[in-house]
Formats: sequence, structure tokens, C-alpha cells
Amino acid sequence: MLKRRVIVAAAIGCVLGAGTLASSQDSKPPTATRPGLHKLYAASKALEDAHRHLERAEHDFGGHRAKALELVKQAEAEVKEAVAFAKATPPAAKQ
Repeated sequence: MLKRRVIVAAAIGCVLGAGTLASSQDSKPPTATRPGLHKLYAASKALEDAHRHLERAEHDFGGHRAKALELVKQAEAEVKEAVAFAKATPPAAKQ
């Protein structure tokens, strides 16, 4: 149980830590068409890093590494859909 918590905490730390680092260093991409879209790009980069780390992990950790990898893949797909939505949908008018 302790190993599971350590693995989950490490995976979340990688994603959040890399996301914070990426969002603080990345400038707004030239393709950003909506406010905040650069945050989605930073999240995508953090998820790519987490994906790579999980794939290269030396142990399976009782199947938890595979489960974390699957969840990261799902998150990557959601972020891609969010970017596609943001690019296809015009920003709402402010009142």
C-alpha cells in the first residue's frame, strides 16, 4: 500500500512539477488563438514528460505503473480534444 502511494505521488509530482516548470518557462505559442491556450500546451508537454518517465521506469510496481501510463494517455487525449475545441470555437464575448 505504501509503495502504491509513493508511485502515485511521484507520478502526480512529475506531472504537476513539470507543468509548473513548463508554464513558467513557455512563452505563448504563435498558434495560440485563445486566452489560456498556452496553459493547455504546457499541460500537454508535462503529460508527454510523465508518459516518457513511466515508459522508462524499471519496475512494474504491481501493475500501478501500467495503470498510471494508461491514465496519462487518457489525459493526453483529453488535452488534445481541449486544444481542438479551443481552436474551433470562437471566444465568448465579454459583457
